[in-house]
Amino acid sequence: MIVDDQAVIRAGLRVLIDRDPDLTVVGEAVTGEQALELAASLQPDIVLMDIRMPGLDGIQATRQLRAEPRTSGIKVIVLTTFDTDEYVFDALRCGASGFLLKDADPGELRRAVHVVADGDALLTPNITRRLIDRYTRQPAEPEWSPAAIAGLTERETEVLGLVGRGLTNKDIAAHLRLSQATVKTHVSRAMTKLGAHDRAQLVIVAYECELVRRGERDITW
Repeated sequence: MIVDDQAVIRAGLRVLIDRDPDLTVVGEAVTGEQALELAASLQPDIVLMDIRMPGLDGIQATRQLRAEPRTSGIKVIVLTTFDTDEYVFDALRCGASGFLLKDADPGELRRAVHVVADGDALLTPNITRRLIDRYTRQPAEPEWSPAAIAGLTERETEVLGLVGRGLTNKDIAAHLRLSQATVKTHVSRAMTKLGAHDRAQLVIVAYECELVRRGERDITW
């Protein structure tokens, strides 16, 4: 489902998405309020959510979408022309699974939908680095304390730290010499134990529990 107050943007996104034989646009919304209503009735797998809209903005709409039991399973990719740290952080805090700029090329947009549909988080390396930098310079009020990870196994904690550094399951598997299926299991268990909505929130947990430190922010991608 596409949510954007500009008709031209919605039309363009629909054309780009419909070119992928595995993707279908099931609906469009102009406002955050309308997005909540349509999401409840249409039950899309993914919502492409604009941030700046009249009335209920995309951040607020995402928060309400993820909090409502009928729509909590719907994954949100936030679309915007504004790549500020605050928007990225707020989007992830309220439960978005990814963050993509509107000037992304068509292939990148379609790949983003597939990545999130497969259960991964859409955090590009530059966004991940900036999030790490934000935490090392000016930590926000944390939701998770280091005590939150006490219930994780040693391997789950290790995997969580690598997720926080922006590594994919494939990257983690290669780094730890594990199968991707095993890594996925560790990620899923960590999510359940921590009460995290998705992989994107695991990144935040890793920062707030200090599994990602200043010396680890320069990652080779």
